[in-house]
Amino acid sequence: MKRKATTMGAAQSSGSASSRNVSSAAGPSASHSQEHLFSVPLEILEEIFLNLPPHPVVRNCRLVCHQWKEVADSESLWRERCRRERYCPRDASKMPKDWRLFYFLCRKRRNLLKNPRGEDEMKNWQILENGGDNWKAEGVHVPHPNETVQKNFVTSYQMCRKSQLINLEAEGYNPSFMDHFQPDIKISDWYAPRWDCGSEYEICVELLNQRKKPIQKFAPETVYFEQWNDQKWNQMTYVFQNYGPGVRYIRFIHGGKDTQFWAGWYGIHVTDSCVEICHT
Repeated sequence: MKRKATTMGAAQSSGSASSRNVSSAAGPSASHSQEHLFSVPLEILEEIFLNLPPHPVVRNCRLVCHQWKEVADSESLWRERCRRERYCPRDASKMPKDWRLFYFLCRKRRNLLKNPRGEDEMKNWQILENGGDNWKAEGVHVPHPNETVQKNFVTSYQMCRKSQLINLEAEGYNPSFMDHFQPDIKISDWYAPRWDCGSEYEICVELLNQRKKPIQKFAPETVYFEQWNDQKWNQMTYVFQNYGPGVRYIRFIHGGKDTQFWAGWYGIHVTDSCVEICHT
């Protein structure tokens, strides 16, 4: 026999005195009809939830009654949502422990950095150091592994550094979510030298609290390139995990320079920088 989901006002609600009097006067058959009206098989209720936007299911539907909460919180509901919307774990051998969390992280996943490829010149970037002939945005000198990347930022003969500050709450990741789930924070940055000029590259990414004080930092050693190198693109990646409560901002800083003090733009090239909130 199929399980039934009962809404508010059915079996669980005692109602007011006047309501009880009306039910008594109508007799047992009326009471039975009312309960039948508000009863839905859980399989049908799940299908209804699958056809609703996800946020009302979590914010409203699960608050109606115990049975609706059971369906709204069920693994089968969120696993099926993931299947229908084609959200799949990258590693098929590692299934999510929480399919609802996995669903919302996939749905919200995006690059939190603005203008990561220099398509809008220096817009959205704070210039920290602008040495030599300053930062410049231009077309890539050598093809990037991602064919859609057609522009990059180029440094000059003295240190050039730029940054972005990401406000997580403004991006839709509220404090309680960040503190409770502590989702992975993935960093990626692409950099390349010129083949005919030596250069150096550096990156620093910090997780900051409400007062913008560091909680965790990723700051690897400076990368150096000799003159007459292969001029290929390199990718720097890092994943922040188990960083504890309190993360409210992410500060991304990178830059570099050429090492031979040539006028113009012969320093390190950077592009397609990325900061993502993602599932393990």
